[in-house]
Amino acid sequence: MSDTRARIEKLINDNPVVLFMKGTPQFPQCGFSGRVIQILDYLGAPVVGVNVLEDADIRQGVKDYANWPTVPQLYIKGEFVGGADIATEMFQSGELATMLTDAGVQVKAKA
Repeated sequence: MSDTRARIEKLINDNPVVLFMKGTPQFPQCGFSGRVIQILDYLGAPVVGVNVLEDADIRQGVKDYANWPTVPQLYIKGEFVGGADIATEMFQSGELATMLTDAGVQVKAKA
C-alpha cells in the first residue's frame, strides 16, 4: 500500500486542484462526482481528475489516505477539503472560491 500512498501523495502535491472521482471530468460516472466537477467548472478552477474506477488500489487507498469513506474527494494545494456535500456548502457560502484564491488558484467566478 505504500506505493499507492506515494502515488496519491505525488498527485496531490504536483497539482493544485485534484479530485479523486468516479469517472473523468469530461464524463463523471456518479452524481456526486459530477456535482463537484460542475462547481469547479463554474469557478473556472483547473482540476486534475483521478478516476478511481480504473484503479482499485487508488480507490481504496485514497479512502485510507484521508480517513474519509467516500468518493469524490477534493484536494486543494495538498489539503483535503472533503466530498461533494462539503464542496457544495463551501461553494454556496463563497468559501471554496476564497480557498482556491488564497491557494493561488485562479478562478473566473465567485459563488
